[in-house]
Amino acid sequence: MPGRTKNRDDASEEVDTSMDDAPTSAQKPTEEENGDAMEEDGSEGGDPFEEEEEPQRVRILPGSSETAASFEFLKEGHTLGNALRYIIMKNPDVEFCAYAIPHPSEDKMNLRIQTYDTTTAAAALAKGLQDLEDLCDVVSDKFWTEREKFEATPEQSLKRQEEAERRLEAEA
Repeated sequence: MPGRTKNRDDASEEVDTSMDDAPTSAQKPTEEENGDAMEEDGSEGGDPFEEEEEPQRVRILPGSSETAASFEFLKEGHTLGNALRYIIMKNPDVEFCAYAIPHPSEDKMNLRIQTYDTTTAAAALAKGLQDLEDLCDVVSDKFWTEREKFEATPEQSLKRQEEAERRLEAEA
């Protein structure tokens, strides 16, 4: 049996809700977004090798506060999510950090950060991203240093020379 439907008198009492909390896909574009694309492009004779600006890939999800926020990363997955979660949890000002992939077919990763009152969730995210970048730089430098040492050993030089000679003989 169908539920009670609203009378016209009941409908007039309803208040229109704000679209601020609605997903961006459901919101109508603003006038700024509807502007003349050709003017914003600057492609009237500019540098043909100039890279196009990439759309923003991180946004704060609705319902966030200063110390507890959820962030949505586009085109990211478990690789960044788990590494970032680990680094952010090393911060003593962070109470909780977790990530989730909402659905395997969506190219999104959500990260939830809750901090103590000493810092904000956005500041914890910024620090975590910087710390992760610094860690990657250290690992990369160490890798290339050790690789160059390995390539410089006499055994490796002799091995590369023998392989080059074999290739020349095979071609002949």
